[in-house]
Amino acid sequence: SYYKTIDEIGKMGEQAQAKRIRVAGNVEDGSIVRKGKEVEFVLVENDKKLRVVYAGSDPLPDTFKDGSQALADGRMGPDGVF
Repeated sequence: SYYKTIDEIGKMGEQAQAKRIRVAGNVEDGSIVRKGKEVEFVLVENDKKLRVVYAGSDPLPDTFKDGSQALADGRMGPDGVF
């Protein structure tokens, strides 16, 4: 399935808030923080970063760790958090 890069999402502006999209990147080392049922982390791609908050009910894959490739599916919030 098709996904956007972090740079492409940055260029979408408010359109990124209007529809569900997928974004790919690498999980930044040391950025994974578990808060109750939520998991916060940062995706990086070249010099671009994107904060992500996962609040789904599906368990995260075993491969989800620092430096791994990840694909997030959701919407950009008005606060710039995906």
